[in-house]
Amino acid sequence: MDTGTPHDDTPALRARWQATVTAAGADPDRDPGPYADRLLAAWAEPQRRYHTTAHLADVLARIDVLAPHAADPAAVRLAAWFHDAVYRPDRSENEERSAAMAERALPELGVDAARTAEVARLVRLTVTHDPAPGDTNGEALCDADLAVLAGTPDAYAAYAAAVRDEYGFVPDEAFRTGRAAVLRQLLGLPRLYRTPYGAAHWEAPARANLAGELSHLEEIRGI
Repeated sequence: MDTGTPHDDTPALRARWQATVTAAGADPDRDPGPYADRLLAAWAEPQRRYHTTAHLADVLARIDVLAPHAADPAAVRLAAWFHDAVYRPDRSENEERSAAMAERALPELGVDAARTAEVARLVRLTVTHDPAPGDTNGEALCDADLAVLAGTPDAYAAYAAAVRDEYGFVPDEAFRTGRAAVLRQLLGLPRLYRTPYGAAHWEAPARANLAGELSHLEEIRGI
């Protein structure tokens, strides 16, 4: 499943980027186009199978639903653009490098220091997806990023297959062991989603999908 090519909605994504940086207070005399080009090129790198421009578009669409919950929707949308801008499946510093990219780019566009710092904080938060109580920006971003877990069974199967493809360099048994540990950790959380909308609409189907994948992996492993 190769989804590493630019998403069909690339023109729409460029338009969204323009609207987002404008809402975030960017300098109107700075052209945001080259920044969109660099970000979209990063999101379309060939090693990606799940973390592609399609994922970016999906997260942004979910944020549209959750925006009323966020204290600063513009910061949340900017964080979505940067949260997987650096992505190497064999590296552990992706979020840190993505946050650093935001810290360089946003001041160049004229976004103020406070909002830039908030965007970088939100990007780093996607390491754990564990926002503090009352962190409405973090809740909105993390719920949007994890909304894929609540897809239809077919959509979830496609997501799981894309994740496996991204980790194609990992042997099957090692991947199954690691993936099962991730699924158990997620299922052990008291709540997957922190926004009222996410809790009401995504929690139950996400848990069903996670439990189904875990059961399948355990069956393969003979557990």
